[in-house]
Amino acid sequence: MYRAVKVRIYPTPEQSQKLSQVMGCARWWWNYALNLCNETYKETGKGLSRVALHKVLPKLKKSEETAWLCECYSQVLQSTTLNLTKAFKNFFDKRAKYPRFKSYHGKQSCQYPQNCEVVDKGVKVPQVGIIKASIHRLFEGQLKTVTITKTPTGKYYASLLFDTEQETPEVVASGKVIGIDLGLKDFCITHDGEKTSKYTNPKHLKKHEKNLARKQAKLARKNKGSKSREKAKKLVARVHERISNARQDFIHKLSRKIVDDNQVVVVENLNIKGMVRNHNLAKAISDVGWGIFVNFLAYKLEQKGGLLVEIDRWFPSSKTCSNCLYQMSEMPLDIREWTCPSCGTHHDRDENASKNIRAEGIRQIAVEGRAIPWRKPNRPRGSVLGTRTAAEGGEVSPKGGRKSVLRHSPVSSEAPTSTKP
Repeated sequence: MYRAVKVRIYPTPEQSQKLSQVMGCARWWWNYALNLCNETYKETGKGLSRVALHKVLPKLKKSEETAWLCECYSQVLQSTTLNLTKAFKNFFDKRAKYPRFKSYHGKQSCQYPQNCEVVDKGVKVPQVGIIKASIHRLFEGQLKTVTITKTPTGKYYASLLFDTEQETPEVVASGKVIGIDLGLKDFCITHDGEKTSKYTNPKHLKKHEKNLARKQAKLARKNKGSKSREKAKKLVARVHERISNARQDFIHKLSRKIVDDNQVVVVENLNIKGMVRNHNLAKAISDVGWGIFVNFLAYKLEQKGGLLVEIDRWFPSSKTCSNCLYQMSEMPLDIREWTCPSCGTHHDRDENASKNIRAEGIRQIAVEGRAIPWRKPNRPRGSVLGTRTAAEGGEVSPKGGRKSVLRHSPVSSEAPTSTKP
């Protein structure tokens, strides 16, 4: 099992200069390789594999115009090639968008796939040396890769990936089951069979909206290319970073609480990309972070041996009575409470939805458990059981948004390597 930890690092001015140079080389090679793949496909109709791209690097290093690539650690450039082929693979499997060119502005990163070491006071990186780090915890196992990132605010972080050599726990579906209904007024409403809990939406963006607008207005008045504009741009980035950190902190703590208290978590498979097209709710939906929350639940349940079940987004959880299963014909969003005309039970819309989601998840576990084994060692990390069984026409393991673990070339057909540097 692979486990990662993100730590803050504090490079010296000389180390910062070297890291900036390495990140610049990695960014340039990514853009060059991506452009080469695009041009090759236009000319031949075929793509370039990772091996073909690796053959281009020695020619670039021997060229006078790009001889500065020799100063960069070779494994960083090869790791960049691997990441590019992964990006193409995810695109062809419809898990991600087409790879984009990287900009000098914004977050910068580079990856060291080997020859790194964690020492007492920091992280040892090839050609850079020992970088002072604030290491709060480590995993037992072999250090595989070190990914160094620089945020727009100028902070440096290192993501340490360890191979703990432990097997992924076997999925156990027996235990406490909780249903979660995601919302905007309340971040989520949960029901575990005994009680219903509501977690208020913190609305992180709204708390900093005035401060963000004020700093963005100051940035708009600065002249492009000036030092004052760079300072104002960093102030805006700090506000965005504060919002992002607060959002992730809230989601991490809530997901950890839910995973520790339950064995099976049932959520709706929401079409978030489609929902943000509603201009009236786009900002609120983007700020709440439903997708991040579900991803956090998925990987934490996987490490525990729990199960995440996603039910169909079209399941009528809000307009079905959780007591007698009577289904209303319509249920507009402005109706927050309603009374069942069949049994007379008074429902809170969100509480009733969480109960129905939990019940539907239990039904799917009972159906899928008869034909599908819980132990699936070849399933990609973070994947979940489908919302319908194969007999009902649904997918067993949906691919949407899941990271690929394949390490081979993006396409089977390969065009001949370009001879031009």
